[in-house]
Amino acid sequence: MHPQTAFDIGTAPGGRPPFSGSDGCDISAQVEALVAEAERQLRDGLWELAPGDTALALKTASGLADAVGTGCDGPSPGIERLERLREALAVLAIGIARTHGRLAWFLARASTALAPVLHWRILPAAQGQSFGTVVPTPEELADAENATRRLHTVLAGISAAAAESPSEDGEPSPLG
Repeated sequence: MHPQTAFDIGTAPGGRPPFSGSDGCDISAQVEALVAEAERQLRDGLWELAPGDTALALKTASGLADAVGTGCDGPSPGIERLERLREALAVLAIGIARTHGRLAWFLARASTALAPVLHWRILPAAQGQSFGTVVPTPEELADAENATRRLHTVLAGISAAAAESPSEDGEPSPLG
């Protein structure tokens, strides 16, 4: 049996089911656990990005930034915030579809952390007519946006670090 990591999709860190925070705002916590695991694997040499993965990580980071912005744009209406979060999930899904291995696993776990967004709605609905969706609190929206911005920062950092590291033959990476 292997030790549990943030990449284990069936449970969140600590062995609790995903999305089980008492206040529903545990997306950032899940992303931070994922980031810590990725940083450990990179530091320990267990995860080395191939040039194609480096480019995809950078493209995914850029797509996440385009989707949720910097947070300095001022407050947006809830419906726009939810649309942007859904776009971020689409960016992650496209990234997953275009790679395999650790980067795909990282992006899949990031998508899983952001999955509560798929259960949210902004528009009012009569009781029993919302297909089980719920209206997120402003704190939940902010948590998901901050988690997405964190993923952007990490993916951009991973791709920058990989581009700066020398290749196996000692030459700088062509992406650097």
